Amino acid sequence: MAEASCSALLLFGATGDLSRRMLLPSLYALHEDGLIEPGLRIVGTARSEHDDADFRDFAKAALDEFLPADRKDETKLASFLEWLEYQTLDASDIAGFAGLAEKLGDTSCGLSIFLSTAPALFEPTIAGLKSAGLAHEGVRIGLEKPLGNDLASSNRINDAVAAAFAENQIFRIDHYLGKETVQNLMALRFANMMFEPLWNSAGIDHIQITVSETVGLEGRKGFYDDTGALRDMVQNHMLQLLALTAMEPPVDFDATAIRDEKVKVLRALRPVKADEMVRGQYRAGAVKGESVKGYEDDLGQPSETETFVAIKAHVENWRWQGVPFYLRTGKRLGERRSEIVVEFKQVPHNIFGSRLRANRLVIRLQPEEYVRLQVMAKEPGLDRGGIVLREVNLDLSLTTAFAKARRRIAYERLLLDLIEGQQTLFVRRDEVEAQWRWVDGIRKVWATESMEVKGYSAGSWGPNAAIALTERDGRSWND
Repeated sequence: MAEASCSALLLFGATGDLSRRMLLPSLYALHEDGLIEPGLRIVGTARSEHDDADFRDFAKAALDEFLPADRKDETKLASFLEWLEYQTLDASDIAGFAGLAEKLGDTSCGLSIFLSTAPALFEPTIAGLKSAGLAHEGVRIGLEKPLGNDLASSNRINDAVAAAFAENQIFRIDHYLGKETVQNLMALRFANMMFEPLWNSAGIDHIQITVSETVGLEGRKGFYDDTGALRDMVQNHMLQLLALTAMEPPVDFDATAIRDEKVKVLRALRPVKADEMVRGQYRAGAVKGESVKGYEDDLGQPSETETFVAIKAHVENWRWQGVPFYLRTGKRLGERRSEIVVEFKQVPHNIFGSRLRANRLVIRLQPEEYVRLQVMAKEPGLDRGGIVLREVNLDLSLTTAFAKARRRIAYERLLLDLIEGQQTLFVRRDEVEAQWRWVDGIRKVWATESMEVKGYSAGSWGPNAAIALTERDGRSWND
């Protein structure tokens, strides 16, 4: 057993899918590279009845399944598993938290908590932690979404957390902020002089943000049907991407300065009108050559829940006046992709006679990671009939450029930042409130306008109305 330490990491939902796929592999990677202190106790807790040995067996099976083959060092795996402990806990029963506190022992050197639980359990969990003395000044708590399903329920959760923890102890998680390419967006904007002078309504025609998935429900039936694409993806991931793309340069690279600028953008979002958005739901179709069922067949019952949403958003400030931000996300689409596309304005005068395409900056977050600038260039030749221009790509492949660097998944960085107390990549309460206020306004329009959920074939890029959302403005999605 590793040398005892009073510094600990407590994982709620430790036997769940997120733990298997992301948290345990991420913690092992940090251990393997010596990035977390030797002897850090990692205590898992969940309703399932297990002891320490059971949890280590569970963790070993998860690491065998989800770790890449080149990361499996048997000696380091064995030493990592020694760090793991487990305490069974029904979070709805406050009496069980005394046993959890006893298991953790002395936490005066620091306790980090990763809380991934159903929204209904947030308040009793926080109350239980407080009653057991696990909400002292040395505790940091990471909150995994969903944090409510509207502004009112989000405020109830945040109020409950704030009753036990100060804001500088609270780490609201949006795993997109841990992605390397998302952080590279700030480096691209604020470390390179060539982009920032054009990063405004004078230089940019419009911006697109796409988060598309090829998968369907994947065992999330109850949660997803109660949530839908707007609250599952737009309210958090996509609005964070929009805020990072649109924010003013912060005075410094620290948590307060960056989050101050993001919240200004979120508060400047104009309420969305009915004709500026599209709701959709996938029907039967084919994805990657395989036939798939429609949403209602997957769900097993009729439903008006949207699996696709497209929105034309506007940031009402000086920098972005008149520049639309087109957002779209959906399930069972033609390709898995997360990207930000910045389309610049056309040149003011075309001297070449041939059709010019506007320059585009494509920031791809997944599955590949790259930054691509699409520019016009002359085709080789003698040009007896006139110069022929063609669009070419200037590519920065992060995978290639940093081939020797260890590629880390988002939760590695976020867990390390939680343990070390670095809040830059976490979401502040006023950001969450601004996001919900905007999204609640959209849902109110849906209700008052009785907005139809339009069908689209699985494997397509969504309803035809989503294409029309850009086409009627003389623009096109980057498909």
